[in-house]
Amino acid sequence: MTIQFADEERMIIELVEKFVENELMPLEKAVMAREAAGGSHSLTEEEEAPLLAQCKELGLWALDAPEEFGGANLRTAVMLAIQEKLKSTVTPFIFPPDSPNLHMLQAVASPEQKVKYMQPYAQGEMKSCIAISEPGAGGDPADMKTAAVREGDEWVINGRKIWVSNVPKSDFIVLMAVTDPGKGARGGITAFIVDKGTPGFIIEREIPMLGGARTYELIMDDLRLKDSQVLGEVGQGFAPMQKRLTVRRLEMGAMCVGMAGRALKMMCEHTQQRETFGVKLADRQAIQWWIADAATKIHATRLMVMDAAAQQERGEDIRTAASMIKVFATEMATEVLDNAMQSFGAMGMSRELPFAIMSQRLRLTRIYEGPTEVHRMVVARRTLKEYA
Repeated sequence: MTIQFADEERMIIELVEKFVENELMPLEKAVMAREAAGGSHSLTEEEEAPLLAQCKELGLWALDAPEEFGGANLRTAVMLAIQEKLKSTVTPFIFPPDSPNLHMLQAVASPEQKVKYMQPYAQGEMKSCIAISEPGAGGDPADMKTAAVREGDEWVINGRKIWVSNVPKSDFIVLMAVTDPGKGARGGITAFIVDKGTPGFIIEREIPMLGGARTYELIMDDLRLKDSQVLGEVGQGFAPMQKRLTVRRLEMGAMCVGMAGRALKMMCEHTQQRETFGVKLADRQAIQWWIADAATKIHATRLMVMDAAAQQERGEDIRTAASMIKVFATEMATEVLDNAMQSFGAMGMSRELPFAIMSQRLRLTRIYEGPTEVHRMVVARRTLKEYA
């Protein structure tokens, strides 16, 4: 398919590309140094504040938020093209807010919740995260055990969540809990909004992850919430949660294209300069095949991502497409990056290049938002059903 963008959309994408090149790329050295020293890959407040100020000035803010909340309401394809540009650097930065939770709020939040949470969230005045996985229910969220029991006019929640990102910086968290164990994912899981500092909400521990990332384990100990904190309908939290995950999986496809594209660019530049045994690496067939395969698979992945975006904009069910993208894109980028690292020899193994962080982040992508094996199972199951 041909990717079509209107003139205004192309201008935004080009603006993002310049922002990445002029503002984010120069911060890579500091990010890599912190990660190499065992620290977090996150930007410091001193680094992030001027970036956010410039984003507001440039209009790179609330890009896919509804216009009624001050957003630009950009369509899915444009947002994915922006994600591709952002992930060409290891400097961690997003244009507020984080889209997946925004889409979940937009789909099911009450009018009061949209005013209290979605509007300030869309405008970058609040941050959020979502808690789904549990120690015994990671790849299969339908098997979660965190329970919300009705007592009078309150919900009492007890349980444990793990692998939750961005918890300390979040003003509220979307918490998934079981309200009817007998129904499970088909009417028994409910989403709740938990404000920061609510009694009974405990950050148990921080878990260092690959690539300098951090996740958290949470405990809900008699956490009490009013009906006003139910997000959507009681028992109907699984579908909007899956919608949120689908948005993230499409983003991951674009992210992988961005990382693989950066690796391909670096490989091409390096192999045309580096000589071994009197011959440039770029003249060796093995290297040429790596480059040809990378260019081909990056192109194919980008088309898959944009095709899924077009389907979503038409209101079609893209769950299978999202699962295909999740598998193909993460494995494609892993292969491209590994070959790029190999082409650099010992330097490719150093922490002086962005490859180290990229490779660790890519390894994470094959686990979060559903492991590769689960997505293969989903694609196979639906394909078999289609041809039954």
